[in-house]
Amino acid sequence: MPSSIRRTMGPVEWAMLIALSLIWGGSFFFNAVALRGFAPLTIVALRVGFGAVCLWLIVLAMKYPLPRDPALWIRFLVMGILNNAIPFTLIVWGQQHIASGLASIVNATTPLFTVLVANLLLQDEKLTINRLTGVVIGLAGVAVMVGSDALGGFGQNAWAQIAVLAASVSYAFASVFGRRFSALPPMITAAGQVTASSVVMIPLALAVERPWTAPALSIEAWSAVIGLAVVCTALAYCLYFSILKRAGATNIVLVTFLIPPSAILLGILFLGESISSVEIAGMLAIGAGLALIDGRLLRPLTSWR
Repeated sequence: MPSSIRRTMGPVEWAMLIALSLIWGGSFFFNAVALRGFAPLTIVALRVGFGAVCLWLIVLAMKYPLPRDPALWIRFLVMGILNNAIPFTLIVWGQQHIASGLASIVNATTPLFTVLVANLLLQDEKLTINRLTGVVIGLAGVAVMVGSDALGGFGQNAWAQIAVLAASVSYAFASVFGRRFSALPPMITAAGQVTASSVVMIPLALAVERPWTAPALSIEAWSAVIGLAVVCTALAYCLYFSILKRAGATNIVLVTFLIPPSAILLGILFLGESISSVEIAGMLAIGAGLALIDGRLLRPLTSWR
């Protein structure tokens, strides 16, 4: 990896990052719709199960050799748990109690935690004063949002936000762990880790939620699950691992800063959601923190000095 991952973020990488943010912004909308018919673990199991099938079809079409190394599959399993099983489940559970827009705002803290995890585990992504200040400001924004719900005691809303926050921590570890796959084609990495997470989530959903006992489901709920699997998983991870390989762990999670606007807009237009002044304040604080972490966003201001 180069000493500064900023050098690798050109126009192509930014275009890919914006496209990924729009896709994953839609995932919060799809989660909300899918929850009208499915239980949380079942949603995640269907998402990664169908997503894995789509990814392997792409791998076969591109004629990549299939991975057979047991050690590699163990790494896929770790990545699948960190990047799919844990965060998907926590976010979907949280969205039972909070709006999709708020969930996306809390999830935007992923870069803050990635900076901390990367500093702890990587030699070439150490903390600077700007990054540390950005983390403090961003987490202050989270404290404002969660704290407002916790004033009257830790109810479902507060716990839901904490669950999404925990998902962000899991994503942070996944972003750093994902550098182990830099020598592999991104499609193989995507297919491997989604398949590994399917092996975990499908038996878990069958054992815990017994989805075959659920009432008949609507086309709306099934459409949302297919959207999660095909667009928000298969297509998204093609982009995700390509960006991770080209731009590094801290840059890839900047996508979560771009997700809230699209998630909030979809929630307002189609789900009847709203956003409060406290949530806006929290989002602005997280955004300010990310601007300090990124550094590039402040260069036009400092260049005038």
